[in-house]
Order: sequence, then C-alpha cells, then structure tokens
Amino acid sequence: MTDHSQQPAAETNSTASNNSYSSHNSNSANNKARRNKLLLGLGGLVLIAAIGSFSYYELVASHYVETDNAYTDVEIAQITPAVSGNIADVLVHDTDKVQKGDLLVVIDPADAKLALAQASANLDQTLRRVKGYYAQDRALQAQVDAQTASQEAVNAQLEAAKADFDRAQIDLERRKALQKSGSISGDELTRAQNAWSSAQAALTAAKASAAQAHAMLIAAEQQLDANKVLTAGTDAEHHPEVLAALARKQQAELDLSRTEIRAPVDGVVAKRSVQLGQRVNAGTPLLSVVPVANMYVDANFKEGQLEQVRVGQKVELTSDLYGSSVTYQGVVEGFSGGTGSAFAAIPAQNATGNWIKVVQRLPVRIRLDNSELEQHPLRVGLSMQVTINTDSTSGNGQRVAFAD
Repeated sequence: MTDHSQQPAAETNSTASNNSYSSHNSNSANNKARRNKLLLGLGGLVLIAAIGSFSYYELVASHYVETDNAYTDVEIAQITPAVSGNIADVLVHDTDKVQKGDLLVVIDPADAKLALAQASANLDQTLRRVKGYYAQDRALQAQVDAQTASQEAVNAQLEAAKADFDRAQIDLERRKALQKSGSISGDELTRAQNAWSSAQAALTAAKASAAQAHAMLIAAEQQLDANKVLTAGTDAEHHPEVLAALARKQQAELDLSRTEIRAPVDGVVAKRSVQLGQRVNAGTPLLSVVPVANMYVDANFKEGQLEQVRVGQKVELTSDLYGSSVTYQGVVEGFSGGTGSAFAAIPAQNATGNWIKVVQRLPVRIRLDNSELEQHPLRVGLSMQVTINTDSTSGNGQRVAFAD
C-alpha cells in the first residue's frame, strides 16, 4: 500500500531546494555585477588619473626643472695687506658686520712715514738739481756768446795781420828791386826784411789765436748742446727726473695710506686669522669679508635637464634655513664652462677602458633679488631647492650650448 502522505513533504523539500539554488544564483550574479562595476569604476579612475597626470605633465610639469643639489655662494673679498709691517690694531672679529670703507686692520705706520719723509727730501733735492740744469743752460749760452765775440775779435786781428804781412811783403820786394839798381842802401833792405819777418810771425800768431778761439767756441757749443739734452722739451716742474722723484713720493704716500686696511665691500667678517703684534708680509691673508647682499646660487642640474633652460628664465628657490615659508625669486644668469667632475682635483679618466657612464651635472648660476636677501639673509654654502620655469617669457637668452 502506497504511503501517499509523504509525497507532499518531498515536493516541499524539492521546492525549497530550487528556491535556495535560485537565490544563490541571484546573489552571485549581483556580486559579479557589483564587482564588474567596481572594476570598471576603478579602471575609469585609473584612466582619469593617467589622463590627469599626462595633462599635468604636458601643461605644467614639463615646463619646470628642479633640483635640490644647489648651494649658495658669493664672491668673497679676501683681505690682504699691500705692505709689510707689524699689526698695530685689529678692529673687527668674525661675524662682525662692516660697511664699505670701515677700518679693519692697522699696520704700524712708522716705517712708511720714514719712507715718505725720505721720498719728499729726495724730490726737493731732485727739483733743485734740475733747476741747476736750466741755470747751467743759461751759463753755457753766455759762454758761447762770449766765445763767439772772442772769435770775431781774433778774426779781425787775423785780417789785420794778413794786411800787415801783405804790405811788408810788397815793401820787401820793392826794396829788393831798388837795391839792384843801387837806389837804396843795404840797411834799408835789412829793415824791410825784418819788418816782413815780424809781419809773418804776427800772422802766424793770429792764425793760431783764431784756431784756438774757434776750438773754444765749438767746445762751448758742445757743452751747451749736451746740457740741453737734459732740459729739452720740458720745464723744471715736468722734468723726467722730477717726475720720477715725484712718483717715488706718491708711492711712499700710497704705502702709508695702505697701513690702514679698510673693507672693500659691505659684508660680514669671516676667517679672521690676524692677531695684534703679528708681523705680516704683503699678500698674507688676514681675513675675509663676505658680501651677503650679493649672494647667488650654484644649482647643479643633470645634463638631461638643461635642454630647455635659457639665460634669463625665472627661478623659484627655497632654503633649508627658512623652509618653504620663504620663497626667493631668481633669474638664470649663466652656465659654468664645464661640469663639476671636469674641474675636480682629480678629473675622471674615461679612456682607461673600465668606463661606466655617469650622468654629469652642470652648475647653473642663479641671481637672487637683493631686496629679498635684505629681508631674509643667506650665508655661503646653504642648501637650496631650485625650480626653473622653462616657459617663462623672460627666458630669451642663450642656452647652455652657446652660453658665454
């Protein structure tokens, strides 16, 4: 006999099982759809982020290059004496602020004062000696004039002696002719001969006197010419010997002024090594003055970053000293003539064979705004964060490949 009472229960269990299976399939489908939506949304976000990143790089980031390998620097004024001597006073210490022209160090001026006194005396002596040259010129000119007059007188005497000799010779010849005819006596002929001999001797003496006078005149003229070489083309005040003595005096005055060593620029005293009483020679380093108002930055960019960098482009900088709260505005001023490794104490030898390519860095000089430096002073060697805007309109200068 069949138990029909169990059939409804079996049907109920089968229906419940089918319902449970349908519910599970529905939940799986829902979860899969939800997962697909999440994956699709995540992919969309990734795509949007990629598009945003690409757009940001193309529109913004690609126009900037930056580095933190940058340090402040300045043209430090090294203070060295131009004269030797003992240090009489030192008026500054490290970290002191000084203005251009402030007295820093005093060298004992005693030796310089003595040298100046000697140079002054030498100048006065030289001026007197040179004035003597001009007085000698006048004296020698007077001698020449006197010798000229003397020669003229001697020449006149010579002409008279010639005339006397000619007359005596004519008289002698006439009397010789008359003596043959017996018109004159032998005594008269003898007197004529004696007169001729006297006239001849006088003529010879006159010629000797004329030659001597001429020689003395030539000697006087030569002395005058020799002395004029010392005075020609100038006066006593501008004579070369006077100017040389004046230059020695001016050098002594300059050496005396250099015993007071003053600051060449505004800045801060650093590296003081001089001490009171120390003997120093010319060129000995005493201290340094750091012109902090003229600070600049050397930014060491990788060579691959410099393709779009030009002189004159705008730069933003921050210092580790002040943090990101203080921003400096700068300008690209120039590029170094070589990489840091090229100017190293031991340059790289890339031709040895064991060569590995290393990205090189080229120093780029950044000029800072003086007004910003006054508000937030920097010191040499501080670390800086540098960002160059390669799209700035002021960047119309030369690029690194053609920079001076």
